[in-house]
Order: sequence, then structure tokens, then C-alpha cells
Amino acid sequence: MPILPLDSGRYGSKEIREIFDDNRKLDYQLKFEAEVAMAQGELGVIPKNASKEIADVANSNRISLKRIKELESISEHDTAAFVESVAEECSEIAKPWVHYGLTSSDIVDTSTSLQLKDSLKIIENKLLKLARVLSERALQFKDLPAVGRTHGQHASVIAFGLKFAVWASEIVRHLERIDEGKKRFLVCKTLGVVGTGSVMGNHALEVQRLVADRLGLFPVDAATQVVPRERYAEAQFVLALVGATLDRMAVEIRNLQRTEIGEVSEHFKRGQIGSSAVPVKRNPIKSERISSLSRLLRALVGVAMENVSLWHERDLSNSANERFTIPMTAILLDEMLNLMINILTNLVIHKDRIISNLKMTNGQIHAEFVLDQFIKKGIPRFDAYRDIQRVAFSAIENNQSFLDAIRNDSELGKRLTSEELIDIFEPSNHLSASTTIIQNIAKMVHNAQLKYAQPS
Repeated sequence: MPILPLDSGRYGSKEIREIFDDNRKLDYQLKFEAEVAMAQGELGVIPKNASKEIADVANSNRISLKRIKELESISEHDTAAFVESVAEECSEIAKPWVHYGLTSSDIVDTSTSLQLKDSLKIIENKLLKLARVLSERALQFKDLPAVGRTHGQHASVIAFGLKFAVWASEIVRHLERIDEGKKRFLVCKTLGVVGTGSVMGNHALEVQRLVADRLGLFPVDAATQVVPRERYAEAQFVLALVGATLDRMAVEIRNLQRTEIGEVSEHFKRGQIGSSAVPVKRNPIKSERISSLSRLLRALVGVAMENVSLWHERDLSNSANERFTIPMTAILLDEMLNLMINILTNLVIHKDRIISNLKMTNGQIHAEFVLDQFIKKGIPRFDAYRDIQRVAFSAIENNQSFLDAIRNDSELGKRLTSEELIDIFEPSNHLSASTTIIQNIAKMVHNAQLKYAQPS
């Protein structure tokens, strides 16, 4: 019976959940054991006939989870049970050379790297898809003036598409971080009990290099019995950072969907229920789910950080929690990416509300540009600032438009012509560098597609 939502398949795609399935984990471990045996045979560390037999057994589909569980019930050691199950299928000639010079952590850590490698392939492709959607939305709304808010208040005019462009640039940076970090957290270790290469002697590093190359990993440069956990902490931090950006996007969508703002809304399909009690509610539930999962994702980084400081050459204080933290990080991020791609692809943009919100302050959103005109006319900044503030506050008290208040003010009205005022109070005149920024980001996204696309 499923206990956790991950067990029931509630979160994450089938393809990423399968990476952490026991059967797939066994495949990774068998692949590792086969590659180690073959490398050792090639270098004369173990007899060639034994290395070939061990590899054949590992690739034979004769090693079963059922048998491993039976052996584990006796030894109470999952990796030892795995190694014993492989040895059972080997001849007396090959048995002594199974798992030669290795320790349990060599299998566990390298298999974890293979899981991360395959997970990142999925995550990178979804990040690329998300970047494309964001770029398309940015270009679609590059000429639509909208309210730019700081501290929750109307500040100045932006292009609505700029919101999407800023997010797209963050996604591209995440792709860069992941790609750059692979050499640090996708590592292979075959250095044995305390990281010395153990009984493999002078061939130890060459064995590791060969195995890493064949598995598409990087050979660890130095390790104790385990791969240093700062590598996993970095991987989890980088993925949690992606989640933080998704949360940032979700929070903005949630705020823009508030009844008082109403500039966007999540797609609401026929038959969907927003509230069991209020029939008219359309809640941003997908965005809220992203925010919720992002909190958990960030919390897992704290556990990964605690795992860095192990005793001496290792202890087991990291082992149990990593069975949760690493799969959960990958699966939850996959779920969040699926949600955000769906949200943005189907996001409803309410242009009429965007335009009406620009007018909400009766023109005061253009105060920055009024100030700029006075500065250009040679008026000291803070003299102009105080006069504009005085007129603006008075206009609010008298429910007067900012434009009329300026025209009627004895100090300000005489300094600006009617044509200058009309130009200042036209929102489309103030998109400034927005269009260029959006187009630059679109090119950045296109280049990222070419650089980071992963084979399916």
C-alpha cells in the first residue's frame, strides 16, 4: 500500500520515477559491476576469463531483486546481498574476483551518479521547453505596457512581456549551472575501502578512469570510502535553486490572479471545481502547488548540507536520509516543471485589466517621466521631486487626474507644454529598452536550445 504521495505516483513523471525504481537501481549497479570487471580484466588486475564471466553474469538478467532481498534478510546489508547474488551465478573460477578491490559505497555512489545523470537529462529538456514557452510569451507581449510594481505599489511602466523574459533568462542560467556542475557531481568512484585504490595498486586510477568514461561520468579526483557529500549538496542546491525560480514565477502568477489585480489567470477547464463551498472560485492551485513543493525542495538542501561532515573516512549518518533526499529532489522538481510548463502554455492574459490597472492611479504611474522632463530642463532633482510629490498628493486628496493637477499648478504647469504632457502620459512611449531586452533574451534561449538539448 502506498504511504507517501511519491509512492502512489501523484508527483513526477513516470520516466523520472522509474529512474529511482528498485529494478532500475539494480540495472545501474549491475552495469557498474560489469564495467569494473571488464576494466580490471583489460589491465590485468583480475584474470580476463573471470572478468568476462562476471560481466556476462551482470548482463544476463539472472540477478533478481527477490534473491537479493532473501540474502539481505540474513546479512542485513543490501550491497553485500547484491554482490553475493552476483557471485552465486559465477563459476568457482570467477567467484573470487567479483567486486574485487571495491567497497559498497563504490557501487552506491556511482549508481547515484547514474541516477542523477539520467534525471538531469529529463530536467534539462523540460527547462529548455519552459524557456521556449517563456520566450514566446515575452515576444507576444513585448509591446503591451503594464504596471511595474515595487513593494506591492505601482512604480512605473514596463512591457508585460518583460516579466516572461526575466524568468527565461533565469532558466537559461540554471541550465548553465547544471551543465557546469556535472563534472563535480556526476562522478565515478572505484577506489575501495578508504579511497586509496586498495588492492588494485598502480592500476587503481586507470580502472576508475576507464569505468567512468564508459559510464559517461567523471572519475573522482579524491575520496574517502565515499564520494565527498559536498558534491551531492551542490547538486541538490542547484536543483532547489531551479525550484526557487519556479516558486518566484508561481508567486507572481498568484498575485496577478488576485481579484483586485486580475491580469492573468490559470486555465480553468470545464468541470473543474475551485472551491467545494464557493461555486464561483477559480483558484491558482497549480501555482500554489509549485510554491508548496518548492518549500520542501529547499528544506532538503539543509539535510544534504548536514551530510557533508561525516566521521573520519565515513559513517552511515548520511545513508538513510539520502534514500529520500536525492530521489525526492529530482522527482519533485520534475513535477514542478511539468506544472509550470502547463500553467504558462495555457495562461490566460487579461489585456483589458492590464490596461485598466495602468489607469488606476489617474496618471501618477508616469511621475518618473515627469521628473525626468524637469531634470532635462535644468531644474535641480530634489526641487522638482518635492513639487511633483506635492502636486501628486494633492491630486489624490482631491480625486483629480495627475495630468490635470500638473496643468493647473502654478509652478509645474508653466514648465511643460501640452505636447510634452501628452507625450509623457502615453504609456507606450515608456517601454524604453524592454523590446531590445526581450529580443536579446529570445536569442539567448535559442542558443541554449542548440547548446543544451539532450537526446530523448
